[in-house]
Amino acid sequence: MSRGIVERFQLMTLLGRFHDRHVWAAFMFINGFVTIGSLALLAMLTRTPFIFPSLGPTAFLFFFSPTLPTASPRNTVYGHAIGILCGYGALAATGLTAAPPAIQVGVDPMRILAAALSLALTGALMILFKAAHPPAGATTLIISLGIVTRPVYLLVIEVAVILLTAQAILINRLAGIEYPIWSKREQ
Repeated sequence: MSRGIVERFQLMTLLGRFHDRHVWAAFMFINGFVTIGSLALLAMLTRTPFIFPSLGPTAFLFFFSPTLPTASPRNTVYGHAIGILCGYGALAATGLTAAPPAIQVGVDPMRILAAALSLALTGALMILFKAAHPPAGATTLIISLGIVTRPVYLLVIEVAVILLTAQAILINRLAGIEYPIWSKREQ
């Protein structure tokens, strides 16, 4: 009985019965609200950055274009990890690991270097490792601009990405989408 209910509400069934744009909009609304809301609640309870701006575009990819390679769990987890490492590496290279955020003190030449270096390196490494995930470009800037810099919080950011990715796997699979567990199989 419960299997029949789940099948009736799977995305592909709904797409066959209703206008595509409305179904995708509702799917994005519901799942974006649930996933980001749960991470924001976790952030509030733990007082750590389980919510940060680049999770928004990641959630959008997960729930609007889940079959694109950029939305795969592999690219998401690796992309954000690359962004985190490059952002912090750029801070270390420019001596800004203990500096206040650019939003408080303004942008100076070293901050320009850190931001440009972090984004350039993040993009290049995602291409080299075949792990393109555009929202990771925002993650690296969040770090290189000094918004989040504590090493323990950088780990929290990656854990948040993993939690959002796990939610996307569960939700997309329940919706009947052929969403990969890790990465799309090569044809």
